[in-house]
Order: sequence, then C-alpha cells, then structure tokens
Amino acid sequence: MEEDRTIEAPQYLRVKNHLRQGIANGRWVAGDQLPSEAELVALFKVSRMTVNRALRELYQDGLIQRMQGVGTFVADMHRISSTLTVRDLAEEIESRGRRHELRVHKVETVAATPELAGDFGVKVGEALFHSVIVHLENGKAIQCEDRYVNPLTAPEYLGVDFEKTTPTQYLLKVAPLSEARYTIEALLPSDLEAKLLCISKREPCLVVKRRTFSVGRTVTSVRLTHPGSLYLLEGGFQT
Repeated sequence: MEEDRTIEAPQYLRVKNHLRQGIANGRWVAGDQLPSEAELVALFKVSRMTVNRALRELYQDGLIQRMQGVGTFVADMHRISSTLTVRDLAEEIESRGRRHELRVHKVETVAATPELAGDFGVKVGEALFHSVIVHLENGKAIQCEDRYVNPLTAPEYLGVDFEKTTPTQYLLKVAPLSEARYTIEALLPSDLEAKLLCISKREPCLVVKRRTFSVGRTVTSVRLTHPGSLYLLEGGFQT
C-alpha cells in the first residue's frame, strides 16, 4: 500500500480560509462583525496565537478591519477596489500605437508547492492552473508572464483562446478584482525567461510579482519579467 504523503495545511490557514470563504460566499458582508478570537479558538481548538496570525493576514490582505476593544469587521470591498487599477499590457501597447502579439509557451495543470499552497490557501498538492506567455511589441519580446491561477475562480482558464484575449482581460472579466499586492525587483532572468525573451542570462530585468484577490479569494499569482533595456517604470503624483 502506498504511503499517504498528503501534508495538512497549517492550523492558521484553517481559520483564515474559513473566514475568507465566509466573506466570499456572502455569509459575512461589508461591515459585519466576525466571530471573536475566543470563539475562533473554541471552534477550531487552536491557540489564540494561531487565530491572531489568521486575522493579521486577513487584515494585511485588506479583507477585514480590526478595532481594539470592539472586534473584527469585514472591510468595505468597494472602497478597496476603487483605489486599485491593473492595466492590461495589450491595451498599454495599443495605446502607444504599436502592435501587440502574444505567444503561448505553456498552459497546464500543476500541483501546488508549499509556497503556492500558502499563496492560494489550498493544500499542498492541490491542482492549480499554470501558464507561461510571452508578450511582444512590434515583434519584440518585452514581457514573460509566468502565471498561476486558482481553478475555483477561473475554472475555464485552460480552455481560453489567448489569440483572442489576454489572461489579464479574461481574469478581470470572470473574477472582478477587489485587491492586489505586488513587489518590484531588479533581477537576472531565469534560463527559460532569457530564452523566451531572447536576451542574455546576464541582462538585468525588471520583475513584478503580483497577487490579486476577488472577494477574499486569491485569483492569481504572476511573475512579470521585462528586459531592463526595454522597459521603463514611471508614475507620478500631485499635491
């Protein structure tokens, strides 16, 4: 008989997922008070420290508000989404009067690693969708998109015709965005990224790592790699 190698999710994830799923399915809506720490400790038979970690991560994800001495409440999703913009690269390129092309390198189902399981709130080994796509501007590769997708939020992802739409366009349509978290780093490309972008393995790249959420559930985790010599990140603000 084969040994069962299933790894149980950390205790805090059980608490976190219970609350997150309750928010996602409408059990608790914006402004509702969630169960107290003491109630969650009793319900899940875990320590207060475990419950506190779950609540802290939900707060960091923008899903709840915590008021000392009062309680924990579901955050206002409309307020969060109104300050967030994720723009599609194809629209960005076309707005410059250039031609956008997309080349699909890989679309598949993979098993969640421990790191991905933590990102998506699933068990290690559960199925996730994975795609690797290269975006071109006037025939020049400018972005390698390495993306993982939650099957629960986009069950038809593997069957999408990416000749007609981009992953970003499709995901924004099927899973309206409520929150995003990202980092931007200067890194060397992986072997695959260098090959797909037709650059040297020693060429510095601008790498954006982004996770997006829809009503409390992780939709996608993506690594966007751009050749440093071809990409400029800019922005501004007014006072």
